[in-house]
Amino acid sequence: MKVEYLLNREVEHVLAALTPSNRLALRVSLHTGLRVGDVLALRRAQLAPQFWITEQKTGKRRRVGLPAELLRDLRSEAGELWVFEGRNDWRKHRTRQAVWADVKRAQRAFRLPQNIGPHSFRKVYAVDLMQRYGDIERVRRALNHRDVSVTMIYAMADQLLRAKHKKIRNRA
Repeated sequence: MKVEYLLNREVEHVLAALTPSNRLALRVSLHTGLRVGDVLALRRAQLAPQFWITEQKTGKRRRVGLPAELLRDLRSEAGELWVFEGRNDWRKHRTRQAVWADVKRAQRAFRLPQNIGPHSFRKVYAVDLMQRYGDIERVRRALNHRDVSVTMIYAMADQLLRAKHKKIRNRA
């Protein structure tokens, strides 16, 4: 089952329920659109207002920018090697599964009906960009998608959610 879109109020609820470190990781995803695996693989030495990463999923290079407050929070979280150290071994970064489990715990705590995961925050980023600029090509480039049809699914996630809720209400 695919992860679904979160409304802004639900984003705030989920973030509030996460551990501080996982909350910070998802704040980075919300600000940059990075996949959670790429966020967790950030090294302390990379942290700067602007830097390049190579996406784990696609192998594509991507430039990332961080605002001063988020950069400061990341630097204070960072371990010797990784920004998000593994729980049992500082030589490894935190796993995607650890963040996923925390998001699922928050979903249950707030009894959210959507099937959400860390990737839901990437969709929120896409919708925010689409609402701000109204330019699907800009959103496609920001997400580093090859195909605009995939970007449309992300950038229109809020509209798909509204249509789904409307359909459910009409059945009742």
